[in-house]
Amino acid sequence: MTRFSIKDTYKEIFKSHDNPSLKKHIEKFIELDTYLPYSSTFFCVTNTQDLTFEYISKNMTACLGLDKAELKALGMRNFWSRMHPSDLEQWLQGLNELMTFTLNEISLENRERMTYTWNYRLMNSQGEYVNIIQNTTPLEFDTDSKPIIGLAHYTVLPVQTEMQVCASAKFLNENNEYETVYYNNFSHKLLKGGISNRERDIIRLLVLNNSSKQIGLSLNISSKTVDTHRRNILKKLNISSTGELIGMLKMNKNLF
Repeated sequence: MTRFSIKDTYKEIFKSHDNPSLKKHIEKFIELDTYLPYSSTFFCVTNTQDLTFEYISKNMTACLGLDKAELKALGMRNFWSRMHPSDLEQWLQGLNELMTFTLNEISLENRERMTYTWNYRLMNSQGEYVNIIQNTTPLEFDTDSKPIIGLAHYTVLPVQTEMQVCASAKFLNENNEYETVYYNNFSHKLLKGGISNRERDIIRLLVLNNSSKQIGLSLNISSKTVDTHRRNILKKLNISSTGELIGMLKMNKNLF
């Protein structure tokens, strides 16, 4: 993509959102898209006010087989119309609860430090329903502090992968560590007792081979508190070791 075409693209995208730093930020995403290898992941710049795609990366066609120009012209409603009927109600409930949680529980100054993840099945160009894991980070907000422009990453997994419809919200703390502040499984609960948001973060950091001390520093809690959470996690899951926990996660990715 040439410098001239990038400039024209952004003149159109941000004609109603004059934020020079945001323009430059996303301009770089478009420049990088030219060099990124084809993979099972693509990204879009979304406009939730107009329900349009402001930009769609080249990997979308490689992942889903859909026409990029047509998808951009028809917008987000057309994209959603390809969602599996059985997932639609749960997906809508998840989005509504994420928005309600954010508006009621997250302060205005902290909303730009949030990121959101949810999943659903979507029909590709071959008529097959593949799994989509979507992670969206808000980049621009309206006067009511509701997100307008977002950067959405989509990971595509094969139809054979069984997934439950889940939604989560994470907050980037002062140590630059994401903490889970909301999680819900809309298909069914995995555990009667339930894993807490704090325990989900500890599980995630354990899988990344962090020690109790490292986890405590990342989450602003003591290593003794981490050890207590670790014992509670093993008890709730009825397993005996962290190694067994990691093995369990390989079997069920919806735990956190």
